[in-house]
Amino acid sequence: MNNLLDPMLAEIRRGTEEVLLESELVERLKSGRPLRIKAGFDPTAPDLHLGHTVLINKLRQFQALGHQVIFLIGDFTGMIGDPTGKSVTRPTLTRAQVLENAQTYERQIFKILDPEKTRVVFNSEWMGKMTAADLIALASRQTVARMLERDDFSKRYAGHQPIAIHEFIYPLVQGYDSVELKADVELGGTDQKFNLLMGRELQKQYGQAPQIVITMPLLEGLDGVQKMSKSLGNFIGIEEAPDEQFGKLMSISDDLMWRYFELLSFRPLADVEQLRQEMRDGRNPRDIKFELAMEIVERFHGIDSGVQARDRFIARFAKSEIPDDLPEHALAAGTGVAQALKEIGMVASTSEAFRHIQAGAVRLAGEVVADKASVLVEGEYIIQVGKRRMAKIYVTNVTEGA
Repeated sequence: MNNLLDPMLAEIRRGTEEVLLESELVERLKSGRPLRIKAGFDPTAPDLHLGHTVLINKLRQFQALGHQVIFLIGDFTGMIGDPTGKSVTRPTLTRAQVLENAQTYERQIFKILDPEKTRVVFNSEWMGKMTAADLIALASRQTVARMLERDDFSKRYAGHQPIAIHEFIYPLVQGYDSVELKADVELGGTDQKFNLLMGRELQKQYGQAPQIVITMPLLEGLDGVQKMSKSLGNFIGIEEAPDEQFGKLMSISDDLMWRYFELLSFRPLADVEQLRQEMRDGRNPRDIKFELAMEIVERFHGIDSGVQARDRFIARFAKSEIPDDLPEHALAAGTGVAQALKEIGMVASTSEAFRHIQAGAVRLAGEVVADKASVLVEGEYIIQVGKRRMAKIYVTNVTEGA
């Protein structure tokens, strides 16, 4: 392997889970021609979050290496609904819903990708032209037994949960997209492996060289446990306000910070290792987290926005600049933090409070509340949910009968 290929492969491997097959990737890279790199996104919701950008960042790396990036918006597959990881049939979206969401995707991805080097395509361009006979011919290329090898399908079948026929169509259509685009490489999350390999298999059947499959890990959300998801409340939206993004990034654990550096930062790996060494040598992890948060905020909000968000964060939290007109409440010691938030009207329910705690968005006396079972002890505190909701609470021991 020549000296130019080694650093290229190191960059491609960064943060990846699997490269199937790397030997084939090496051969295509040696050819010297720009490769066609495909990643598909179904526009099932209007907003992208940092979890989505793990794939988009990898596309950017391929762009920097001189390859052709194809950002596929699955407006056709979005109406089917990806069954990946679902225990029940996903509700289908209307074409109007899908197209409305797709418009926001085009705007958001160019905060990361170079629009001059990105080909945006919609799979309705070819799937919409397919006749019923064409779709039947495509369906004939796979068996029900092969589809049931897929983990989520097999679990639903074994558990006597219904599987709609159209759900079997989804991986076939995603695979056929690779045929239509003659993809050299397809990127996807680890949960997409079955669908990605379907593209490889269909390309062989259509007489094409099979694509290399690169799977990327699913980014953990603010809780550090479950994958980032808007429904779980543990997400950072790429169009959220700078201070909101900055504050959420500062709330993650020190361990999770390194995961975010690996998957979200554009810093060279050598720089990230240098930061690790600085922390081992005694540098405050908070200051290193500042660098991560500033980088992410500036990516989505422009130069100097990260520094300004940092300065506001320090002013608000490190210098304890708290508004004078905060609402005040008296509470009994032993009250759960989640229950307290509900009682003083900062959240609508304890379940909402639990979601905020899980997301690292609740602070008591400036410290993140990490345990959903946390209770209040006697004293005076500022309690906070997110960036804007704050209150002063007086916690006292209540003697029965007093």
